[in-house]
Amino acid sequence: MSSSCYGQGEGGYYRFLDSANVTVDINSQKTLQFLDSIPKPLEENIKGRIAEYYSVKALIHDEHNEYTKFQQSNILALKYAVEEDNYCIAGQASLDLHTDKYLIAADTADTKYLDKAKMYLEKCEEDKYAVLQIETMQSYYKSLDGKFKESNAILLNRLNYYRSIKDEVGYYYMFANYMLASNYLQLKNLQEAHKYLKRLKKLKNNKTILLYNYKSFMASIDLFFAEIYFEKTQIDSTFYYLTNASKNTKYMVGDALQDYYELSASAYKHSNNIEMSKAYIDSLVMYGNNLFVDNLGASFDVNNDLLNAESELIEQKNQKASILKIVFWLLGFIVLVSLIYYFFYVKQRVHLKKVEDKTKGLSYLKSNNEQLTVKVHGLEAYIKNLKKEVKDIATTKCLEEQKSRIKELYTNLHINSSTILDKSESHLELVNELNIDFFRKIDETYPQLNKSEVIICYYILIGFNNKEISVFLNTSIRSVESKRYRISKKINFDKERTTLVEHLHKTFKDTLHSTIHDN
Repeated sequence: MSSSCYGQGEGGYYRFLDSANVTVDINSQKTLQFLDSIPKPLEENIKGRIAEYYSVKALIHDEHNEYTKFQQSNILALKYAVEEDNYCIAGQASLDLHTDKYLIAADTADTKYLDKAKMYLEKCEEDKYAVLQIETMQSYYKSLDGKFKESNAILLNRLNYYRSIKDEVGYYYMFANYMLASNYLQLKNLQEAHKYLKRLKKLKNNKTILLYNYKSFMASIDLFFAEIYFEKTQIDSTFYYLTNASKNTKYMVGDALQDYYELSASAYKHSNNIEMSKAYIDSLVMYGNNLFVDNLGASFDVNNDLLNAESELIEQKNQKASILKIVFWLLGFIVLVSLIYYFFYVKQRVHLKKVEDKTKGLSYLKSNNEQLTVKVHGLEAYIKNLKKEVKDIATTKCLEEQKSRIKELYTNLHINSSTILDKSESHLELVNELNIDFFRKIDETYPQLNKSEVIICYYILIGFNNKEISVFLNTSIRSVESKRYRISKKINFDKERTTLVEHLHKTFKDTLHSTIHDN
């Protein structure tokens, strides 16, 4: 059945969904108003297109960096898409859920959603090119794992094909050029990076590419170039690309926007423009506060959605006595979860107020820049419990067992807690207890290293890779690589004969447990 036929259905609510589809790439607020105009229960008012409703909602939440709501909407979109035989939406929702699991939960082995995405997208008759998303995302995953050459190989093998269909659907050619430019930057090949950036810019007026997607890619690639030039201390080039990126800040995803504030503050500080540096640091702190509040709000909204869904279920099934006990049990469970969330919400609000009061008294000119990037995510009571667990880990003599327990600790943090360890002093305080001798010696040997760099040195010493460290510090792999480069410059060892890892092992081997050496 076509969209126009649906729009003439009982109640005429399909027209709001049609309007939402038209405005979703132009005005997300208006789109949300259209969706909110559709009354519940959805099964009665937009029957047959509920998957489309949640798919549009997922796009809005993605634009606003509302990750919890984004995941919830995709789960519902997949559920109803399967029921409605809407394979295109089922495939897209499955791919988004796989990517979310890959990035947030760091679960690279589970391909359940990826396999579903491929199966559904191959059945998508409305978009014959939809299945191409699988191979482009596989190149993206390779890049995330630091396998930039392998990522490029996937894209270069298909680049001519993507170019041949760019007038029908330009997204894949745009994505390929963006990824190639990004990967070559990571490989320090500026000539190739500029070549693909130039091709990316030529797609600006391609009518098949959504403005939001194009500007989002351009904002990210400009930021990548700015970071590379800042590492080279080419400040004029750094500000050139930061200026370009600033034109598209509203299209940046959460991590990119945070990196933009941090890099801008550092660049202005390097140029001795303290006022501008302070302004960007203030923006970063405000962003962290807003993100914290938004995540709390998202948790409540998800619970409200679940509560409403159960209420609808009760209305629809009230004559079936065989399921009444299950319904009431679920309702009671949701109320209990809501009360728990409310308790943490009140506690977080009090903690947030204390943090804001302390922030007003900080001297931004004297404080370490990275300490000001704190995102107000920590729960004090939770951190106290973590300290006890860290002390227990510190007594472990075997390096492999200690590494395994540290990984398990961080995995539990990401899966079971809304509180992620940040790059603040509390993180250093926890990690410091894992090896007090190391942290005392590195402070004496290299006092020029800041707290974040000291933490990274410790993780490198005990054998964690960049991806694992980025998960521990809740930052990007690119940021970890950048900090490793700065560490190497600060401690000034013979880089031609020795790697950073070898230098750390040679310098601090006496701080490791004797049983570790035996292993």
